[in-house]
Amino acid sequence: MPKVLGSLATHREQVRTRVFDALRAQLYDRGFDAVTLSGVAAAAGVGRSALYNHFPDRQALLVAFVEHEAERYVAGLDAATAGASGAREKLAVFARMQLRRLAEFHLPPGQALAGALDPAAYRRIAAHADPIGDRLVAILREGARAGSMVDDDPAVLAAVVTAALSSRRVVDVAPDRLDAAVETAVAAVLRAVSTVAHD
Repeated sequence: MPKVLGSLATHREQVRTRVFDALRAQLYDRGFDAVTLSGVAAAAGVGRSALYNHFPDRQALLVAFVEHEAERYVAGLDAATAGASGAREKLAVFARMQLRRLAEFHLPPGQALAGALDPAAYRRIAAHADPIGDRLVAILREGARAGSMVDDDPAVLAAVVTAALSSRRVVDVAPDRLDAAVETAVAAVLRAVSTVAHD
């Protein structure tokens, strides 16, 4: 059993970090369907019994991981858009980050994920999309107020933009084509909501 350094809370956080790092790599390499608790425990260098103390099953592990990643992602999104000038640049930053995240993770999309999890677990995961969607709506409202984006229902526009940025076909390309694919998609999203033509 590993020696507990510092407080119990610090030790628990170190274990969670190692487990989430291992899970992240396995999601990237194999997808959620191939993830097992024993495989994650082995990759993280954590005993299976210790892992079960933190996460009783695969669903609990995935929910905790998504909650952790969502908090990190929203903090990064806020920092990135804070440095952007105007709604158009903020939307470009938002779109790039969404597409890059999509390229990095291999969770089942939408209804496939709903089928892989029990309803309560799926609702917890789905709830983490709300802060991201709220930020997109705020960007679209800012653009409409500035006159640079169409003044349509921002919730509907956000749903359309989100759908466009959720298509795996955009990012399922050879690594050397990913940058170009992302920029093509970002430009298309900007054109879709802009009131004026841009190069």
